[in-house]
Amino acid sequence: MKNQIVLTACIAEVQSLRYTPAGLPALDLRLEHESQQKEAGVQRDVKTAIKAVAFGALAERLARQALGSSWEFSGFLASPRNGKGVVFHIQDIQQN
Repeated sequence: MKNQIVLTACIAEVQSLRYTPAGLPALDLRLEHESQQKEAGVQRDVKTAIKAVAFGALAERLARQALGSSWEFSGFLASPRNGKGVVFHIQDIQQN
């Protein structure tokens, strides 16, 4: 089964860098995406915001990036521990 997401988005919000009980750096973010997509033969404007998380060296790198900067994020979707909603787990980034 595949669970792979690629999303171009801006960093809209960043929490303070934290550490897991195992000592791994972790960063919670909110990403915002805006684009035009073709659906059923019609162009439509699409806007979304999604909660995201990054771990390790990637979390440390993202913590240094400017709010509003645009990136191509890749990773997967998972439910948080409380089971409410969905979180984008970032595995790689490329400057957009």
